[in-house]
Amino acid sequence: MEHKKTYHSLELNQNDRAFVIEGPVTKDAVLNYDFDSGLIAFRPAKQQYEALVKVSDLPENRIIIAREENVIVGYAIFLYPDPLERWSEVELDNLIELGAIEISSNYRGHGLAQHLLKVAMMDDAMEDYIVITTEYYWHWDLRGTGLSIWEYRDVMEKVMKSGGLEWYATDDPEICSHPANCLMARIGSRVTADAVHEFNRVRFKHKYMF
Repeated sequence: MEHKKTYHSLELNQNDRAFVIEGPVTKDAVLNYDFDSGLIAFRPAKQQYEALVKVSDLPENRIIIAREENVIVGYAIFLYPDPLERWSEVELDNLIELGAIEISSNYRGHGLAQHLLKVAMMDDAMEDYIVITTEYYWHWDLRGTGLSIWEYRDVMEKVMKSGGLEWYATDDPEICSHPANCLMARIGSRVTADAVHEFNRVRFKHKYMF
């Protein structure tokens, strides 16, 4: 499918600090901004910045950023699921994954994650997509936040719901391996019944769940 992208932005003033939430941004925009040193949830900040630049080359990519002046302090990345994951097994060119969302440890407490997802969903083209996210407790920054698994899960669900994502059942072994793990998704208003059927088929590889 053609990946139409319409840029949106909003200005956010929180706790006497001014942020811009914007996207989908281009590769040139990513290259023109600095990258905050606290963005280390997945890899060292320099390597994560390089990964963000690489993602910006993918035709289906949608990168939403939060910045303070010219410094990226948070981001959300949407792209096709990893080829090694079950979600890529269906031939749906309108199924994309929230591959990562991260706020710098230096900028937590400003509500930036929710606003990243809100800006992402401002684009009308998102009504053509099934957007999924897979949440695994072992990826969560429990030590840095001081939250328990279930407290973090509650925060994560609130963030995802701000973008319209809801909990969906699945028999995926990794998700089923711990009750805190979950699949969340948002099905756009223009997604066809056939596409929803394919999504349901990949959610459950076994006909019956007891």
